[in-house]
Parts: sequence; C-alpha cells; structure tokens
Amino acid sequence: MESLRSKGSRSALVHRGKPWLYCVIFLAIFLINCSPANAIPAFARKYGLPCSSCHEGWPKLSYFGQQFKDNGYQLGNDRDAPIFQQAAYWPVTFRITPFWSRESSSQVAVDQGNGQAKVTTDGFNWTGLDFHTGGTLAKNISFYVLPSSDEFGSFHFESVWARIDNVANSPWLNFKMGKFELDNLLSEKRILTLSSVGGQYWNYHFQPLSSPGTPETYTFGIGDNQVGFEWMGHSADDRTRVSASILTSSDGNPDVPYSSSYDMFFAASRAFQVGNLGVQRIGGFAYIGQAPTYYQYTSTSTTEVGVDSVTGAAVNSSTITPVAGTGTGNKWFERYGIIGEMYIKKYNLTAIYFRGHDSPWLGTNTPAVPGAVLPAGAQAPTWNGALFESNYDWGPRLVLINRYELVRMSQQAFTSNPGNLGNLDTLTFGARYYPFISSRAGFAYHAEYGIIWQKGASPVTNGNLTTSSLLFGFDFDF
Repeated sequence: MESLRSKGSRSALVHRGKPWLYCVIFLAIFLINCSPANAIPAFARKYGLPCSSCHEGWPKLSYFGQQFKDNGYQLGNDRDAPIFQQAAYWPVTFRITPFWSRESSSQVAVDQGNGQAKVTTDGFNWTGLDFHTGGTLAKNISFYVLPSSDEFGSFHFESVWARIDNVANSPWLNFKMGKFELDNLLSEKRILTLSSVGGQYWNYHFQPLSSPGTPETYTFGIGDNQVGFEWMGHSADDRTRVSASILTSSDGNPDVPYSSSYDMFFAASRAFQVGNLGVQRIGGFAYIGQAPTYYQYTSTSTTEVGVDSVTGAAVNSSTITPVAGTGTGNKWFERYGIIGEMYIKKYNLTAIYFRGHDSPWLGTNTPAVPGAVLPAGAQAPTWNGALFESNYDWGPRLVLINRYELVRMSQQAFTSNPGNLGNLDTLTFGARYYPFISSRAGFAYHAEYGIIWQKGASPVTNGNLTTSSLLFGFDFDF
C-alpha cells in the first residue's frame, strides 16, 4: 500500500479501567495458532501472488515489493492492464484498527494546583478508516488514491497521484504528480508500529524548541505526504534508485494555504548482495524547504456575542485571521540524512543519521517583515539525530519490533537557552502476529509499548516531558 497510516488516525483515550485484565485476555488470544499466511488485498487479488512476495511483514515491503512499487505496480504481464481483469475485480482495500490503549503524559496544562498535572487514560477505541485504491489505468500509467478519515468520519485525501512509468521504455524515466509520500527508503506510511508514540518516526517531524516550552510555529514533516512533481529512476534490477521532487511549500495541504513557494527533495540509494545474508542497501536524502514567517494580509470578522445590559447596544467580538496564500517573509530550512538497511538472515537493522538546520527567523518565531531585525542572541538552531530500528522475523507469521531514536541539539535558537533544550529520546518495542493474510483480507494481532522523553518541553513549568503509550489491537484490511 502507498500510505497505510494517515494523519490524525489515532487519538488519546478517555476511559479508565483495570488494564491488567485486558492484557491477559489479549495475550491469550495473541498466542492462538491459526491457519498459514497467504496474501494481501487488492494487488494480491489481481496477481494471485502470496503476501511474502511483496511483504516481509505487512505492511513493510520486501525487496521484490519495492521493485513492484517502483515499476508502477506492474509485473510486465497481461494482468497489468485493467482491460484484462475480470469485471468483478475491484482494486480497493479498506484498513482500520480497533484497539485498547493506555496513554500517559507527565505534565499537562490544567487550571488546578500549580497549573499542571500528570494525566493517564485507558480504554477501547478505533483508528480512522483508510480507503486505498491503486494500480494501473493502462500499460505504464499507474495511480493511487487514498481517502482517509479520522475516527469521527471526517475525510481528507492522504494520497492522490498519477504516474507515467518507463517513458521511452526506460526504467530511469518515471514521472509522478499529485500528493504522495516522499521517496523515503524507510517509509513512515508502511510503519509496523501504531501507537501515539511509536506510530511515527520522530526524527522525520522534529522541530526545535524556540525557547523552553515554546515550539517553532511553522509546520513540516519529512514523513508527511507532500504535493508536487517527482522524477524517479531505477536500474532494471532496482539495485540503484534515484529521485528528485519539486514540491509546494504547504506540508501537503491543498490550495496553497501559505504562499506560492517551492521545496526540493532528493534521494538516492544502492543495494548489493552480501553472501547468503541478503540484499543490503545504503542511501542518502536531502530536503531543502522554505516557510513563511508572517502573512502579508489579514482579514477581520465581527461576530455579535451579546447585548449591553445598560445601553442595549450590541456587543461584538472581532477575530483577525490571515488571508490564505499571502504567507511571505519566507526563510529556509534543511534536512539531510544517510541511511543503511542491513539484513542478517531473519534479522533486519535500519540505521539513519539525520542533520537539521533552520533559519534563525524560523527558529525564533520572528516575522521577517521589511526592516525587521533578529532578537538579541538569535541564531540558527541546528541538531543531529539518529534512528535504529530492528525487526526479527521469528517465523513466517510473527515479527518482533524494536526502535530507538534520539535528537541532540548542537546549536540553540537563542544563546540563552539551555544547551540540552529540546533533546529527545524515544523507545518503542512490540510484536505483530499474522494468523492469516489471504487474498481477500489481512489480519494482525498487535502489541506495542512506546515512551518518549524530551528536555524542557512541558507547557507550564518548561520542565522535562515524558509521554508513553501501551497498545493492543486488531489491525486488519479487506
């Protein structure tokens, strides 16, 4: 699937209870031995391939699955074109996850006491619904559309793209336009973890704190689907891959809500066989973007909120909102990284080094209006990050997952900030068990725990913030 977990598909729970009872019940179900794994919907229904052809553990792609995706969801046979499919074939997959979770945050802003409190909740819930449809419209013309809802049924488009593949019969000429996932070698949209802590790669979304308890105000995530145009090329065996994209500076939002400016993303990787250990891959990426620091125009709306009890005159409230598309005072930010994906039989380790750099205007939340100067002590925030993710395929149906991420600031937005302000550590571990994955449906028992620590991020006292999530769920598609 192009994008399996969408923005806003998970939420904190509000029910309290005794989690040990639910854990015992779930673990008992988790250990039941069921029928063998087989395949994945909608592409499995089309080609009749076993799921192990494209997935190491659904939804993570295998080497062959990456080749299939890079070739525009084509195998090069008569089944590629829709005209050769049975009329009953419908290239659609739904995915949703009912789950139980326990969410905890060490410091939440409240009106009582000293203005903050530890809040812990637990209970049953469900994610939003992902509605995938993709494949080929004709030979060498592929598409993907993903309407996705939150848990309240409010839909947005997570992916909408079309691609022309193998132009001039060359695998080096493939062109995509629309809203799509960046060509990240480690895909956040195929992530094996689901909790509010582990359901994203924190280095992909990290932005430094402007000051204790105060984040930067612009929005960006290298793991977010972006809107733009991509060229992607690969060798015939898919060992060498390169891509370049030009993107609207909107973090994937439609209708150019910020300004008429563009970002650039580049990625390249090379795979090679190491004896009988498997195919290893190394690569690198760079994102060079810009974000507005203020809006050129604003609009004031007035709403009547009551009547003066003495004069009888209307009492109005005014709201000032920025005019969409007039963001200006753009300043640059940069993200770079190198990645290695290593296999030792059933053990897989992915390691990434990140380097980030923001303009001091963005880092200090300072509008770059004509004639403006930076505040005293302002400087460009710079940081280094690392990710280590290991997966062990215990058997054909059980995957054990472990991930550790860290971020270390090397230069703060203000010289007066503590040197470790914003430093982040996060640990996630869990397991996925697949009792079956047929050509009609996929199902996984999912168990996971994640915890994150960040220096100076609490909203009230600007102290250290700890957030954790424990999750058990049934992850299925059909």
